[in-house]
Amino acid sequence: MSGGDTPGRLVRPFTLTGGRTRPSRAGFTLITTVTAVDPQPEAAARPQPEHTRILRLCERPMAVAEIAARLDLPVSVVVILLSDLLEAGRITAHPPRLLSRTTPDLDLLQKVRDGLGRL
Repeated sequence: MSGGDTPGRLVRPFTLTGGRTRPSRAGFTLITTVTAVDPQPEAAARPQPEHTRILRLCERPMAVAEIAARLDLPVSVVVILLSDLLEAGRITAHPPRLLSRTTPDLDLLQKVRDGLGRL
């Protein structure tokens, strides 16, 4: 594990999620952007260390995939932890923006085709 954890520390993912295998909320993707709403809790229920680490990481917007990489945890576990934080009102989650174009960029497609042809 990274981020200052002691070497050799092994925590099973089901321990971090309380035995849950699915998030309580759907909608998180690898590129969903997460931002902490209140990164420094005052007198709330004592969060798990992983929740606290997520809140610190997300002081600035960060994608789910990057959070998982920095925590060195499976994405499925991170999504469950993020669902907890979202339900508690501690984070906001923004899905990726869809491109407004409805037609493909023909110039770009031509360049891609030409590039592939040169391979």
